[in-house]
Amino acid sequence: MSDKSYKEYLRNITTFIFDVDGVMTDGSLIIDSEGGMLRTMNVKDGYAIKCALDKGYKICIISGGTNEGVRSRLAALGVTDIHLGAHAKMKQYTEYITANNIRPENVLYMGDDIPDYHVMQEVGLPCCPQDAVKEIKEVAKYVSHKKGGKGCVRDVIEQVLKVQDHWMDYFNAGPVQN
Repeated sequence: MSDKSYKEYLRNITTFIFDVDGVMTDGSLIIDSEGGMLRTMNVKDGYAIKCALDKGYKICIISGGTNEGVRSRLAALGVTDIHLGAHAKMKQYTEYITANNIRPENVLYMGDDIPDYHVMQEVGLPCCPQDAVKEIKEVAKYVSHKKGGKGCVRDVIEQVLKVQDHWMDYFNAGPVQN
């Protein structure tokens, strides 16, 4: 971890990459009687995602999970780069930044568990929710005060947009569907 404050990295962020389970959800699964797995997502996270997309930021999802309901929710917000079933996250990360000509120092990645570790070592601003595992907290430059599924995505997006003067000016554009 660097001696540099995480806030010094916020101005350089153009791209957000998020894990899903444990970041956009609280990591809990509700199993229905037919074996379907249900998750909950935070609408404030959804609002921030929509704001960032509308302001021209790139958002990519790289998740080991395969729930198509997650894809539907994120696609409804406008996210187009959604990689589910990604167990080797470095592969998807490298392909994504190469295809989109993105420099690693312009990426904020938020993960919560061991599969996120290697990608977090490569990006400009590795972040995690307050309830991430110890190893991830150690590699993170910022640990949100919010838990996974409880607004940690909104926390990091809002901070970047505020530093880059894109948060409050967004409200002049009208309401966002989240």
